[in-house]
Amino acid sequence: MPKVALTTLGCKVNQFETESMEGLFKQRGYEIVPFEEKADFYVINTCSVTSLGDRKSRQVIRRAQRQNDQAVIAVCGCYAQVHPEEIKAIEGVRVVLGTKERSHIVDYVEQAAREDGILDEVGNIMEARDFEDIPLYDMPQRTRAFLKIEDGCQNFCSYCIIPYARGPVKSRHLDKIRDEAGKLVRAGFKEIVLTGIHLGAYGRDLSEEVTLADACREVLKADGLRRLRLGSLESIELSPDLFALIRGDDRFCAHLHLPLQAGADSVLHDMNRQYNTAEFARLIRRVEEEIPGVAISTDIIVGFPGETEEDFQQGLAFVEKMNFSRMHVFPYSRRTGTPAAERKDQVEESVKKERVHRMQALAARKTEAFHRMFLGRTMRVLFETCQDGVTDGLTDNYIRVYTDDPAECGEMYEVELQRLFRDGVFGRIKRCMK
Repeated sequence: MPKVALTTLGCKVNQFETESMEGLFKQRGYEIVPFEEKADFYVINTCSVTSLGDRKSRQVIRRAQRQNDQAVIAVCGCYAQVHPEEIKAIEGVRVVLGTKERSHIVDYVEQAAREDGILDEVGNIMEARDFEDIPLYDMPQRTRAFLKIEDGCQNFCSYCIIPYARGPVKSRHLDKIRDEAGKLVRAGFKEIVLTGIHLGAYGRDLSEEVTLADACREVLKADGLRRLRLGSLESIELSPDLFALIRGDDRFCAHLHLPLQAGADSVLHDMNRQYNTAEFARLIRRVEEEIPGVAISTDIIVGFPGETEEDFQQGLAFVEKMNFSRMHVFPYSRRTGTPAAERKDQVEESVKKERVHRMQALAARKTEAFHRMFLGRTMRVLFETCQDGVTDGLTDNYIRVYTDDPAECGEMYEVELQRLFRDGVFGRIKRCMK
């Protein structure tokens, strides 16, 4: 039986795509082995959001080649799509796919094993119009299931390479979403997380004029589903229909990830973001009013070209006023081919590093304050992992909860949140909710 090892760099969408490809290999009789082991085939799903993602992708490819210099190495994902020539120049690479044609991955690696040279199947992603629908032939080994329903982005933020790597918006059809959700719930998953590159744009390309709210309704039809969570959304894409759905169904998690990216209007303008801080703040207030106990997490980019100390201070002041539950802080990464990369007013790396530390310190305070708000409450926790007698999982509003009480991973419990602990809180189990 031939052995194949797969690995993922980057986002949850990439993770979902790798799991789909793993299922394709299992369907064809391949043995899946850990990436650290010697295999006949290696599949590397790359990331290109930052220059660090590119570098890590190259390192992983070279590691695979060292593990078995006779193996067929296949590289797909965003980095392969944007810079296929760089990928092909790395010793050992035999297949380059980009961000489409993953449904034929097994055929391509088998063809490469029979032939000499490099099989380059990277096409013009801007011409892609259909969602690449790969059914889940194998269930992921996690408690929460990610379900990809959209690909592509047409926002063209001035710093972002992803629209060039993923192409235009492509949405999964509602019947396929319903089928996959039912399959995941029947496999025992209590929570489904909807993911996409530009999730809020779901349906824009479909003739039926469907929306993200419609996709959510299809998932909520799955008998036995306990939770539905949304991946990252643009704040301006929270429709009244979606608001009503979140309020009206208690299976909807009270957690929204709404990227801010910058807290100064001048920087938001230069980033080509489609809102200002006042509009963002109004949206946040509305979310908090309509969804009690909601957790709002966000992304912040520090050191964007032209960002002055005054801009950064404005950003700190704005974030201070927001009740963010969690903040992911990134230094700006220059991506060749984007408008921001051509600017002459790049911020020095030392300045970016110092600003990241300051913003991260604020983020830590915000997260602690959010967690403190819920101490003493009893909340539902879906437990995920257990190590050294301590089991941890998430509340619906994304608080990490730990306990040393007996708990079964994959099951939901009512837990009293008692004290701050690690990156979340420590709790005592009240009852199981099987």
